[in-house]
Amino acid sequence: MKQSSHDRSLHLIFLPAEQNPSVCPKSWTMPLFNYFCAMAKNEQTQEIAQLKEIVSHAKEYGFIYPSSEIYDGLQAVYDYGVYGVELKNNLKRLWWESMTRLNDNIVGIDAAIFMHPTIWKASGHVDSFNDPLIDNKDSKKRYRADVLLEEKAAAYELAGDEGRAAALLAEMGRLLEAGDLAAVRELIIQENIICSVSGTSNWTEVRQFNLMFGTQVGSVAEDATTIYLRPETAQGIFVNFLNVQKSARMKVPFGIAQIGKAFRNEIVARQFIFRMREFEQMEMQFFVRPGSEMEWYKHWAEKRVNWHRALGIPEAKMRRHDHDKLAHYANAALDIEYDFPFGFKEVEGIHSRTDFDLKQHQEFSKKKQQFFDPEINQNYIPYVVETSIGADRLFLMVFCNAFFEEEVEGKSRTYLKFHPAIAPVKAAILPLTKKDGLPEKGKEIYEMLKMDFNIIYEDAASIGKRYTRQDLIGTPFCIAVDHQTLEDNTVTIRHRDTTEQERVQIEELPGRLAEATSFKRIFEKL
Repeated sequence: MKQSSHDRSLHLIFLPAEQNPSVCPKSWTMPLFNYFCAMAKNEQTQEIAQLKEIVSHAKEYGFIYPSSEIYDGLQAVYDYGVYGVELKNNLKRLWWESMTRLNDNIVGIDAAIFMHPTIWKASGHVDSFNDPLIDNKDSKKRYRADVLLEEKAAAYELAGDEGRAAALLAEMGRLLEAGDLAAVRELIIQENIICSVSGTSNWTEVRQFNLMFGTQVGSVAEDATTIYLRPETAQGIFVNFLNVQKSARMKVPFGIAQIGKAFRNEIVARQFIFRMREFEQMEMQFFVRPGSEMEWYKHWAEKRVNWHRALGIPEAKMRRHDHDKLAHYANAALDIEYDFPFGFKEVEGIHSRTDFDLKQHQEFSKKKQQFFDPEINQNYIPYVVETSIGADRLFLMVFCNAFFEEEVEGKSRTYLKFHPAIAPVKAAILPLTKKDGLPEKGKEIYEMLKMDFNIIYEDAASIGKRYTRQDLIGTPFCIAVDHQTLEDNTVTIRHRDTTEQERVQIEELPGRLAEATSFKRIFEKL
């Protein structure tokens, strides 16, 4: 198994080697800082190698392709392949049903990508949706200034100097909040941060870069209006707050869920599908009575962490990161982070947004965004608690978590250990040979199951090679049809995770598959 389980809390030890021979060679008499830095560098190398392996596997076996590949691709844009789209759709459907079916007070919408441009003025995106940009003069390579400093802090943390890492992040946050971009550049230089291409620290000034994609709407250029591809899906929920409340007869507290595309012109888009320019969000905005928002914030924080656990994410690979620095509209925020091959990164955010969004839209639209609460006989603008998860980041987390390599009887075995409920293919029908009526019987079973499950029929190559192919795409069950099948109507089910086999009646297959692949197996853990 090549899942990273490294302890990122290395502590600096300043014992001479003679007193700690188990740590390093006795010839070492210097402090062990450099030793741990070397360990950290080696760990990073291993993690980069693992990410490359995952990216390669995702492409080769039909999960994710580089977009426009025959034209040499387009940076930070990807296409979901044959099995990738099935996995992603299963994850989206799981999230949707978790929200709208398991909660009587949550309903869903699908708002348009194009929206009135004033919406983005009201939300603050036009004026302040920026990232700090910096270029290396020698390589011409462009970076996000904050990412450079965050990576330096991560290197300190990995080497055991967590205090220095925290101090650097705090100083960066203070400078960015003050808008002192010149001091941000000086901090980068002081930290001896160099360009990975040129190896120099010949940096330009830091400047702000707006992340929204703009376009024109209108029949002629002179009359065209600038509109934006939405950078988030949340605003489509906020501007439909009253429509949903009235048409669905909802009472506060209630939530509105949405899954949809968003677009950001990222300066540095990398780490595979973790950070892309076109991505998909799954958000739920929960409207509550003012004063009760912290109670609901805690409720949703706990509920969303439990959802990831139910999906099979181990405790050791997941952590909760509470924000010290809050956005101007928030009074609480946290991230649910996963330990990707490139470190702990955010998968989902939980935010208490107060009444900022509805109040802004009320001000800019000149239309009241209030709810009359009959229980307290009062009109008010509801507060909002948000849960926001990236569908692509969820996909990457699930894929990384499912990627296993292990030795079995001296041979390497690679397989994707997806929960059967979200696996792209639920079962494969595999006749032992292409003759003696076995293909016909296999196709009969395939026809019986395909209306209820995503099933593959395959009769090419040996049964062992076909098992391997199904392991590589994460199929939880392989159903082998052999000569005994023709005699007693039984088949062999081979289980992916254990490779164990069992003999069952064909008539049992629909019930067994339905039981194993139902979302209920995940929901019952919540």
